[in-house]
Amino acid sequence: MNADDKRGTPRGTREVLEAHLKCRQSGDLDGDIRDNYHSDVALLSAEGVHHGTEAVRALAGVLRRYLPDGDYRYRQVLTRGEVGMLIWSGRCADTDTEVHDGVDSYVVHDGRIVAQTIHYATAPLTEHPV
Repeated sequence: MNADDKRGTPRGTREVLEAHLKCRQSGDLDGDIRDNYHSDVALLSAEGVHHGTEAVRALAGVLRRYLPDGDYRYRQVLTRGEVGMLIWSGRCADTDTEVHDGVDSYVVHDGRIVAQTIHYATAPLTEHPV
């Protein structure tokens, strides 16, 4: 897959985000970066402001430290034009950790994620489902 569909038209925001989530669910970070991110993507999170695909890898690593082999639920994907938002949760029994308030926002331009904000807070695992 690439940034354009078979007609050479850039993918829309929803299509890019669906491909992004499919890659993440299958553990394909390399494919996600290759197919869905702009090489100079801007990422904003509690970790600061970062740029580029290495920042995507680094921030994915931060989350993986909290939720290694985490079970993620993508609760809602909203899009309008070039802007998208993902509401998500996750849990990892191995670390007794959960995220119940994950929210990422995206700007997609020409079939690539060019900006992303990332917010989540970890908490001790509770018995309620994610």
